[in-house]
Amino acid sequence: MEDQLSISINKLQHAGIPVTDITRSAAFYSRFGFKNVMQSPFTFDGETGTCIMMQLKDIIIELYQMPAKQLEEIKSRKNGHVDHIAFDVDDVDAVFKTLKADGTIKILENAPVFLPFWKNGCKYFNIQGPDGEVLEFNEIIK
Repeated sequence: MEDQLSISINKLQHAGIPVTDITRSAAFYSRFGFKNVMQSPFTFDGETGTCIMMQLKDIIIELYQMPAKQLEEIKSRKNGHVDHIAFDVDDVDAVFKTLKADGTIKILENAPVFLPFWKNGCKYFNIQGPDGEVLEFNEIIK
């Protein structure tokens, strides 16, 4: 095993998600309570893209839409995306019920799944965002 690096990491700072329609993705995440706290253009290969930081409490998601030339690459990419982002919730069953009743969100499991992690286990389920990103809702059972 290699020596541990002498650096200090405090917590997850943010997760970056490449999107194909920044307006649609910002609207999707705002339904969960995320707010657009920063927005800025950026230059890539001489063209302009858009970046939005969406925040809910201490969770930050960076949504970024590449300039038009790079959008086709993002749409066809099979790797390099974040596999999933997990949100901690107090009652995963209630969240599941709410999202199922909404009817517009693609839920990937038929019901919350139990795993024997942590002291008493956890329950989770996943949904799919507008660009195929996977969002996990996870309750650590107390």
